[in-house]
Amino acid sequence: METFYGIAIFLFVLFLLLGSGVWVGLALLGVAWVGMELFTLRPVGDAMATVIWRSASSWTLTALPLFIWMGEILFRTRLSEDMFRGLAPWMARLPGGLLHTNIVGSTIFAAVAGSSAATLTTVGKMSIPELRRRKYPENMVIGTLAGAATLGLMIPPSLTLIVYGVAINESITKLFIAGILPGIILAALFMLYVAAMSKFRPSYRPLPEPPMTFNERLRNSRFLIPVLLLIIVVIGSMYLGLATATEAAAIGVMGALALAAAQGSLTWRSFTESLIGATHTSAMIALILAGAAFLSLSMGFTGLPRAAAEWIDSLGLSRFELLMMLLVFYIIIGCFLDGISAVVLTIAVVEPMIRQAGIDIIWFGIFIVVVVEMAQITPPIGFNLFVLQGMTGHEMNYIARAALPMFVMMIAMVFLLIAVPDIATWLPDNMRQVGGG
Repeated sequence: METFYGIAIFLFVLFLLLGSGVWVGLALLGVAWVGMELFTLRPVGDAMATVIWRSASSWTLTALPLFIWMGEILFRTRLSEDMFRGLAPWMARLPGGLLHTNIVGSTIFAAVAGSSAATLTTVGKMSIPELRRRKYPENMVIGTLAGAATLGLMIPPSLTLIVYGVAINESITKLFIAGILPGIILAALFMLYVAAMSKFRPSYRPLPEPPMTFNERLRNSRFLIPVLLLIIVVIGSMYLGLATATEAAAIGVMGALALAAAQGSLTWRSFTESLIGATHTSAMIALILAGAAFLSLSMGFTGLPRAAAEWIDSLGLSRFELLMMLLVFYIIIGCFLDGISAVVLTIAVVEPMIRQAGIDIIWFGIFIVVVVEMAQITPPIGFNLFVLQGMTGHEMNYIARAALPMFVMMIAMVFLLIAVPDIATWLPDNMRQVGGG
């Protein structure tokens, strides 16, 4: 009964603070403060200072602002224009045509940005006008961009995987490597959908692209070389054990600066704007992580995580049933919280459940990222929907309906992960050497 009251108090204070518009990080700190005052005699200020310092001083966490900065630098380059010029000649020959540039372009940029919003904005600012000019169906243009941009949460360097790894004390490098194959497969599912729609939808009649010789397509591909080299260096250095995630992030920042300088887009203004943008985003995530660390400590005094794990165990759920329950849970919570907030808010309760069920921690990290990706295109708080609304001027309902097929593809990806767990675990299990940071 005491545990029940503890849960009720935590939830009441949390929803009260979130509903009143308080920042997520401050809401988590507030809930934890109330819990500490009610359920322990320990001095709250001392406990808060200790746990926040311990979580914030993690060396692993230094990869986060570096990868964010790398994405901010590349966002201010001509990367989207170069990607479109390099990809268009090859994508035009596929069933579905240039819509595939949304998917492949997002996949490429996701591998250097780590952020869904940055991927969406960078790829969309070039592809939307070009695809509209060629008379591609508007709902397909918006839907593919909304779905493919979520790959920024999956393909390394993923900010969500960094946060998950820090929260659950798992190797960031292993999690990054685990996200490669699922990210590629999810992109392939999006492309299969586009190809199918182009064959069976009568209204799919875009303007044809002018023919190009093989040599002309090769010449245009040179625009992709710099960003592909950056991806190979960043991800390859981690996979080969030459660099930890933090060291790879530092290499990525230097590479992004070099790429921006080579393009002529590195100015003092763009440099300072990228630094300020990275600082804002990093500070926001750091505040959420600090609040989550303090909340985990506070909940420990109530016995909530242990009680929840014991309750789930008493239900006698199979591994599949537990995962289905968590799938529905994260889809619902994703309607109201962004992905990073959803992960840090729930992981203290969910971790004992998955460990008790014998679910692989690395695999579950990929599972949770796919489900969190769904939240990016789920009303009412789906962040990608808001970004697309600002870019296209369409109503939220129209954008959400356009993104619905991509949501279905992500559901299919979840079941594929459950059926073939090696999709997420084979690469990290076969790494030559894993760096902890």
